[in-house]
Amino acid sequence: MRPTRPISVSLTAVAVWCASAAPGCAPPPQHPRVPVRVAAPVLAAEVTDVPAEKLGASLRAGCPVPAEGLRLIRMNHWGFDGKVHRGELIAHRDAVEPLLYAFGRAFDARFPIRRMRVAAEYRGDDRAAMADDNSSAFNCRPVTGDTGKLSRHSWGLAVDINPVENPYVDVRGEVHPAAGRAYLRRTPLRPGMIAEDGVVATAFRRVGWHWGGDWSNPDYQHFSSDGG
Repeated sequence: MRPTRPISVSLTAVAVWCASAAPGCAPPPQHPRVPVRVAAPVLAAEVTDVPAEKLGASLRAGCPVPAEGLRLIRMNHWGFDGKVHRGELIAHRDAVEPLLYAFGRAFDARFPIRRMRVAAEYRGDDRAAMADDNSSAFNCRPVTGDTGKLSRHSWGLAVDINPVENPYVDVRGEVHPAAGRAYLRRTPLRPGMIAEDGVVATAFRRVGWHWGGDWSNPDYQHFSSDGG
């Protein structure tokens, strides 16, 4: 007796055969495909006390706010590459809630942020941070272009977003950072730029914060709790 060979028959072939040649024949059951659901990205913010190494040179002797009054915010943000990245901001504890609201609205709108690193990673050097297009909040330092006055960043009550795309023009007319000169023309709107009626400015306005883009010497990157 010859050994039989296994016969491979597709479910589709069985279904056709049953429908056309064998009344009452039922093909084997097919399992329905279950769609795989992928969770949508979220801000996923975490707020903690600030470890000493995250402050570094950004906290100096004589600063108006001690470390105990500051908080480290870790949260997601969209990058210019269309991907989600994890960033860090240090801010005054009273600024946490408004910042989470504003950055939450920016995240929902997929507003791109180049990078978000604490000032300690730049040794407290704001010029280096701006040149790197870094978004940051707390840094105990003078006002850029006016060394006789402390910036609101020294209290952790201000934040700068995408400095290159949103440059600052000081009282002498100097542009900070220098690469931001290409963005002094605010139209057409390009990725990462903050517009007066855009999602970022609107969100900060809703929490009572002020935009430096409204100043006579515009600081398009800057938002603060009291307009300073």
